Amino acid sequence: MRILVAEDDRDIADLISHYLRKSGWSPHVAGAGDEALAYARQHPLDAIVLDLMLPGMDGLEVCRALRADRATAGVPIIMLTARAEEQDRIRGLELGADDYLAKPFSPNELVARIRAVTRRTRRDAAGHLLRFGPIVVDVERHTVTSGGREVPLTAKEFMLLEYLCRHRGRVLSRDLLLGDVWGYQYTGGTRTVDVHVRRLRQKLPPLVKGLVTVKQFGYKLVDE
Repeated sequence: MRILVAEDDRDIADLISHYLRKSGWSPHVAGAGDEALAYARQHPLDAIVLDLMLPGMDGLEVCRALRADRATAGVPIIMLTARAEEQDRIRGLELGADDYLAKPFSPNELVARIRAVTRRTRRDAAGHLLRFGPIVVDVERHTVTSGGREVPLTAKEFMLLEYLCRHRGRVLSRDLLLGDVWGYQYTGGTRTVDVHVRRLRQKLPPLVKGLVTVKQFGYKLVDE
């Protein structure tokens, strides 16, 4: 896998790169935000490790620009930062990050999280199409359309939507969604699920009514 490491601390970047290479992946290090954005736009990537505090464009600006570009909108992004406050985590997720890891961190945990966010995006589903009203999820091509118009989603948004469509009509707890969609013991809290659901509703208006909130529990995609 090809991983972009956007990190201006050379020691941390070297540490991350070492563990990525041990996992058989090919890392590329960018030490500034504009450099990272330019590289991501010019090279196909499987994931991006993005530090929040970058010189020039900060990580949030880079994340926003990546999600606004059709060519990079679906690349999984893991934000890596010294900021551990909840509001910073939520802001990063709202801008389109798929995961969030605060410094100091375990390199092995970072590798595990990269595996988690990329595992299902690389799965071959034999061209299977999932439908909900005007929404069509093409699992093989990793695209989503609504009324014939393609809607760019982040990797985690796509995975969540796919899971909801496969389990339509069932009440799904936040803990179940975290375990099955995020794929590991997530420590950021169930608010992460709410943030991603809100983004799906914003991008796909049919989900405003179709994706029902079950108070103090989770969500249900109403079976039409």
